[in-house]
Amino acid sequence: MNFQRSDFPDDFLFGVATSSYQIEGHGFGGAGSTHWDDFAATPGNVVRAEHGGVACDHYHRYETDFDLIRDAGIDCYRFSTSWARVMPDGRTPNQEGLDFYDRLTDAMLERGIKPCATLYHWEMPSALADLGGWRNPDIAKWFGEYTETIMGRIGDRMYSAAPINEPWCVAWLSHFMGHHAPGLRDIRATARAMHHVLLAHGTAIQAMRSLGMDNLGAVFNFEWATPADDSPEAAEKAALYDSIYNRWYLGGVFKGEYPANVLEGLEQHLPKGWQNDFDTITTPVDWCGLNYYTRKLIKPDNSPWPSLVEAEGPLPKTFMDWEIYPEGLYKFLTRTKNEYTGDLPLVVTENGMAAPDVLKNGVCDDPDRIAFINAHVAQLKRALADGVPVKGYYLWSLLDNYEWALGYEKRFGMVHVDFESLERTPKSSYYALKHALRALT
Repeated sequence: MNFQRSDFPDDFLFGVATSSYQIEGHGFGGAGSTHWDDFAATPGNVVRAEHGGVACDHYHRYETDFDLIRDAGIDCYRFSTSWARVMPDGRTPNQEGLDFYDRLTDAMLERGIKPCATLYHWEMPSALADLGGWRNPDIAKWFGEYTETIMGRIGDRMYSAAPINEPWCVAWLSHFMGHHAPGLRDIRATARAMHHVLLAHGTAIQAMRSLGMDNLGAVFNFEWATPADDSPEAAEKAALYDSIYNRWYLGGVFKGEYPANVLEGLEQHLPKGWQNDFDTITTPVDWCGLNYYTRKLIKPDNSPWPSLVEAEGPLPKTFMDWEIYPEGLYKFLTRTKNEYTGDLPLVVTENGMAAPDVLKNGVCDDPDRIAFINAHVAQLKRALADGVPVKGYYLWSLLDNYEWALGYEKRFGMVHVDFESLERTPKSSYYALKHALRALT
């Protein structure tokens, strides 16, 4: 790496991130069925119908995984708790699941790792999906009950916590585009999910405050929208993409409003009285998390609203076929501060790339990932120099894992996982980061 810890303020933290369904092994510990199990069991939804039943078997191997975090000198571990493990039917606590997260928390603390919890990383219990899931107006109440249950058990030991990872994926990708569970393509369902996910966020923040917790945040994913050409039509559609993907969620949480250009298409589908929910949605948080990977080139289309098409971009791409655009991280950090959060601390809660990452003779070299990290950290340092209050940088991911509808093909980890033997092999990027964080000068 071309940076080291001493390049950053003393309170700046480095972390790695994972999610429960992607690594734990959902077939263990009395966990209930999730809509991802159902989605993966439906032919055509997931590559080779792969699922998270075993995943990386983190459920049994977490101590070894935490040793890797400690040995690299990484400060924070951003993990998620599974609603269906804590409450298999979405409503009734499972002591075995609560005990697991209790052990997980203590194992982090024993190694000097700061536990950073996310309450939801896309694993809706099937029993609640049967009731409409994110479309159901009661979902925020159910999510609040889940929050009280899991954080009533481990919240006293969390360094930080955030309710929901990447609301755009929870709502738009899953209910409009149909690429993720529950796999819907329904504009009315989408509008309700986009609103209810933010209402659940605010409800969970209030629940955690009532438990005496602090250092609570909101985590959003971002894609920089670039017009595919110089036409006014492309500029208009790029602005609409930006509003759907980025501004809807930031605007809801930090301004108590939704973008007008999105309401033109969605307002008629929102639940009755949606405006009255902003008092809850805007419940104050202590920090804002940014997950950033890529940009999109947008051009207009003749299809029904929103009439958007993604154009092929000219930049180098990752194994996900995502353009590598490090400057977008700087742009989002500065824009978020200037337009939404002011002096509120910002944390880059996810950044990373997928690569083929072939293991040869016990070694996995990933120079492209090292270059990707270097380029993005340089843009983060640029934002810091401009006065943006960035307090942390978390890599996605610690381990190669289940990449949702793409199964186990796309490797994001700094640690290679053999999905047959489940053996872990740190990649070159792991050792490079370890050197950067443990360097004395």
